[in-house]
Amino acid sequence: MARRTHLTDVGLITFSDLTDLGAGSREGWLTDPSILAAIHPRFLALAGPSVAFVLPWGSGDGFVNNSIKIVQSASSNSGEFSAIEWISVGDSVVLALGTSEGYLFVYSLENELILKQIVHTGRILRLSFREIEDDENGKIDGDFGRNNDGVGSHELCVVMPGVIARFDGSDIKSFLERWYNERQIHRWEIGNKRNEEEEGNSFGKLPYRVWNVGKYGPCADAAITGLMPPPLLELQSEKRYFCAVTIGNDAVISAFRLSDHRSRSIVNAIISTVVPAAFSTITSFSKLIWRSSTSPDKKKHKESPQPFARAVQLTCLKDHPRKGDKLTLSPSGTLAVITDSLGRILLLDTRALVVVRIWKGYRDAYCLFMEMLVDKEKGKSKLTSTSYSPEYTKSHYCLCLAIHAPKKGIVEIWKMRTGPRVFAIKCPKGSKILQPSSRKISNDPSRYIPLEVFLLNGDSGKLSLLNRSIG
Repeated sequence: MARRTHLTDVGLITFSDLTDLGAGSREGWLTDPSILAAIHPRFLALAGPSVAFVLPWGSGDGFVNNSIKIVQSASSNSGEFSAIEWISVGDSVVLALGTSEGYLFVYSLENELILKQIVHTGRILRLSFREIEDDENGKIDGDFGRNNDGVGSHELCVVMPGVIARFDGSDIKSFLERWYNERQIHRWEIGNKRNEEEEGNSFGKLPYRVWNVGKYGPCADAAITGLMPPPLLELQSEKRYFCAVTIGNDAVISAFRLSDHRSRSIVNAIISTVVPAAFSTITSFSKLIWRSSTSPDKKKHKESPQPFARAVQLTCLKDHPRKGDKLTLSPSGTLAVITDSLGRILLLDTRALVVVRIWKGYRDAYCLFMEMLVDKEKGKSKLTSTSYSPEYTKSHYCLCLAIHAPKKGIVEIWKMRTGPRVFAIKCPKGSKILQPSSRKISNDPSRYIPLEVFLLNGDSGKLSLLNRSIG
């Protein structure tokens, strides 16, 4: 009997142009903490502190076969690249980059800067774009309503030390549609003496909400799990409340209720009105006394972040010396997996806010949720790594957890929530598991695209797909 393999090679990435990231000069360069990676069903994005690359690996309609290079300008004072993520809304596919100074950059596949916007002061730790999945009851991620088109929505979550921000998918979609419609008109301006800041600000700003979740110190990672009911004794209104889970050094797990509206108390109203006016008066008066030698037309307006919305803590788990490290959310947002400094992995029920499972002995592990095919006999067509049969629906798949343990040199697949280990795969050093933020590669609504996990080896350039069949 032939030995069964659990990996399917889907591409070979050429790293000859990635010398700026250390490719080819040292072994295991991909696992360097300063190297950022994000995968899309057709593209692979890699970034270092000052440069980012987009490399094609897939195929299909509208496929872009050329790679692009994005260089962070040293004169922009925007900081180094610290986070990366693909954003796919509708027919638009763009690359988002976060910086150490709190700026969000959005680039097109033609290497055009679409957006440059400050989220908040501080280092952006993570960018997480999520397709909010419908559950079996027709609700979105445990929400109390649906979109008008009857499908799941999208959101971009920005995590910073003690701060979390949310960009709604509908706002992102309308912004990108406006940019694509107007870029032909403004293309001559982009190529005619327009600097980076003018180019990134020409189409306005994205609306968002930002919350302070640093009650117990800066967080190492965080996620917005979905909508939640309003507080007790509060009348039903149009206000929305989100649940956020954070992890960090002082509190392993903390949960917050985030209000979608900024609190406008009397004190806040006075501060927001009086302080800017007083500052403007003092600034004008100081200009009359000390004449600046710099011409006014060369001064740039410095962006200021928007004020915090209201965040109320729900619960907190302190367990010194345990420290939270990384957090990964399931597609529906009902489960979260957390790695800590003691080599343990915690499976958290985000609705009950209860740890339902613990794995031990996994130091420096990285986890991703995936879907495995369990009812293979019900389908008639053979499922391959590059095709999706319409005969396979969501009911044919079960949720699993992929655990990459670099110390052990393996990737393990565990069935959720309390199921056994399905199989284990040996992986070479210098490898990293990746997952697309979007599963949409076909406009055919009858095709269900399962949640997949890829394995990328930086030394060989081999890109493999973890097989989705259990039986």
